[in-house]
Amino acid sequence: MGVLKLKFAMYTTLAIIIGVSTLIVAAIMLLAGITNILAIMAMIILVNLIQWLMAPYIIEALYGVREASPLTYGWLHEMVERLSAKSGISKPKVMIAEIDIPNAFAYGSPLTGNRIAVTRGLLNTLKRGEIEAVLGHEIGHLVHKDVQIMMLASLLPALLYYIGYIFVYGIRSDREEAGVLALIGILSIIASFILNLFVLGLSRLREYYADRHSALIVEDGPRKLQLALAKIVAYTSKAVSLGVNVHSYSSFRHLLIADPSSALRDYEQLREYYGEYSLVERIKRRKLTFWDNLIELFSTHPNMVKRMRALDEIAKELGYT
Repeated sequence: MGVLKLKFAMYTTLAIIIGVSTLIVAAIMLLAGITNILAIMAMIILVNLIQWLMAPYIIEALYGVREASPLTYGWLHEMVERLSAKSGISKPKVMIAEIDIPNAFAYGSPLTGNRIAVTRGLLNTLKRGEIEAVLGHEIGHLVHKDVQIMMLASLLPALLYYIGYIFVYGIRSDREEAGVLALIGILSIIASFILNLFVLGLSRLREYYADRHSALIVEDGPRKLQLALAKIVAYTSKAVSLGVNVHSYSSFRHLLIADPSSALRDYEQLREYYGEYSLVERIKRRKLTFWDNLIELFSTHPNMVKRMRALDEIAKELGYT
């Protein structure tokens, strides 16, 4: 996907989310004739903003995240500093998450500043060139303000859901009026579900955009990132088969470079080409099915096959192949 096409798709999706959400909220207020819905909206927005501000502390407590020692991980700090300078941003704080599966994530808030965390599993699994490509991806998220944009985009469907829930269960009125309000609430919840599909689509587009950023700032970035993603899928799949509960990371899976909950499914579907091609080639050659595309609609990350092929296209653009 070319950069102009990618940007157009992202801006269009965000405009749909904001525009449709605004129209639906306005329609609800008009149909319901309730002015104090503004107070409800203000409360919901305030709660979500507090969650955003406090999210880094929650993430670090859940995942055992601590700052990487410059003495022990000087090479990691140097790598992040160099890629940040190439990207035109200040160096984020470098963190390590005590998680066995290989992954990485960018996060932060005005209270903590920007942070990038790599897991213990990533450090033990990937070569330094591949780690560099992963860091390039995460820095791309910071450059593109993805944490803030996805917070805003996710807030709007959540707002409609909570308003709908209050209309269905929280408002007591006479029987006729209550029926109308309940209907409005149900329609609001349905609209929230549909808009959330657009939010997931926006999340997938921003993953492609971060992949592109890594390819641009890391030498031979497309190939290194492909290798990194393939290893992440393979080693996460192995961890799942050994009983590691990757679903415990589902609350913040939109932050991760690859969704661990889909790793086992992704890896098992590669058996058709086992032993014939490298892991990267096996992923790229896999045929996509109707179910693959359907499952992707409900995913925060692009289908791994599509992601690998997109990196091939970027490599051609940059003259690597």
